[in-house]
Amino acid sequence: MTFPEALRAWDVWLRAERNVSEHTRRAYLSDVRQLATFLGEDARPAEVTPDRVFSFLAELHPRVQAATLGRKLASLRSLFGWLRREGVCASDPTAGIPAPRAPKRLPKPLSVDDCEVLVEADVAEGERGLRDRALVELLYGTGLRVGEAASLDVRDLDLRRGDVRVWGKGGKERVVPVPSEARAALEAYLAARQRPGILAEPLFASLGRRRRGEAPRRLGERDMRRVLAARARQARLADPVHPHRLRHSYATHLLDMGADLREIQELLGHSSLSTTQKYTAVSAERLLEVYDRAHPRAREKE
Repeated sequence: MTFPEALRAWDVWLRAERNVSEHTRRAYLSDVRQLATFLGEDARPAEVTPDRVFSFLAELHPRVQAATLGRKLASLRSLFGWLRREGVCASDPTAGIPAPRAPKRLPKPLSVDDCEVLVEADVAEGERGLRDRALVELLYGTGLRVGEAASLDVRDLDLRRGDVRVWGKGGKERVVPVPSEARAALEAYLAARQRPGILAEPLFASLGRRRRGEAPRRLGERDMRRVLAARARQARLADPVHPHRLRHSYATHLLDMGADLREIQELLGHSSLSTTQKYTAVSAERLLEVYDRAHPRAREKE
């Protein structure tokens, strides 16, 4: 089996079995193509050795960050693990290669005030304005990943019950409560779209012109990032705003208000509690900042 043949079959598996998001799938495929280019056009996956994989990563090391290098190794592990299970490779050449240590970076949530300003920013009018407001309310109000929000259909949302059904990483399903402000924004947006068959349509759809009877195009992840960036500019927020930062803000604000860490883990769809625990460090850091600003014994004497 050649690398192009392996990539085509692996791509089908990533789509059908792993339910990997389009963004992640593109990154995985790009990483493996980079390895194939490094090895040469005659290279075959079954002939790849650990030394060749290590040489590939070592060649990249001076030019990329540790997190990027770790992602590339994870992509290769996924491919060769799958090829081994399929009987194409006798062994996994990535086994035993340690992942590079990336510096620990704490999430940088927005403040509650900044989130409110972002939601209230008036960027567009009409259906576009309703859609964009509903999108920002949902991202901040539920902490969804941008890929999860982009894949939602109208039928996944139950405004009467006040929740949304989400398929997260690995095709895992979870139900996330939708707060009242987000429900109101979504109701207003969907009221402007009422028509037969809407339940099967994407929840967030492109508003471009389409032929009669043609289904609306799903709003993509890049489109959603552009919506947030435009609102952040309108709101004159100093720091960059992206969907994952709203997810960080959602989790941090829940923790600040006394939510249990296990509950936040379920809401975010984290498979491991250790992934969620980073938000405790964020909250502790924020408490120290408040203490340093406010407590009389923390201020230096003039």
